[in-house]
Amino acid sequence: MTKALLYVHGMGGSAAETEQFASLCPNYEVIGAEIADFTPWGAREPIRSAFRSLHRQHHSVSLLANSIGAYFSMLALSGEPVEKAFFISPVVDMEGLILNMMASAGITENELRVQKEITVSGTALSWDYLSWVRAHPVRWDIPTQILYAENDALIPRSTIDAFIAAHGAGLTVMPGGEHWFHTIEQLDFLSGWLARVTS
Repeated sequence: MTKALLYVHGMGGSAAETEQFASLCPNYEVIGAEIADFTPWGAREPIRSAFRSLHRQHHSVSLLANSIGAYFSMLALSGEPVEKAFFISPVVDMEGLILNMMASAGITENELRVQKEITVSGTALSWDYLSWVRAHPVRWDIPTQILYAENDALIPRSTIDAFIAAHGAGLTVMPGGEHWFHTIEQLDFLSGWLARVTS
């Protein structure tokens, strides 16, 4: 097999999810990257190493990434010879996501700077994390297809539209869908999209 697809999971996921995608992408060998450290700097090397290992064995390697896995992948694989990218509910603007969470919780930048870390609804917001994100902007020029859910409560549609305008990505929207594709209807929609865009 000469084509491969690297899968990068989202928060709370694992490389084991790769199995559900393999049958939907018969033209690819689908391999998952396992992320243990969910920071941009910690996820970078596992993703890059997995990609380079696949690239040594296949003439073409594409990317399938879910949620925050898409953000980590864009950072890790910028400049790498990625053939195509397929993003599910992608985090494409981490700074914007963090600022939205801060605004919703009534936290100012100065408060976060002083306290260093503030936990909101179980999520730790870190000044060091935000500073790192700002110092490492995403640079992405890979042909990309995005699957987005109409009722995504985490990623605003305007954020996706801005990314598409800047990068020329393709977009498919699931009416009534959620950020996490998990119901039978949502998974069927995801399956149909993935089979179509990877064929």
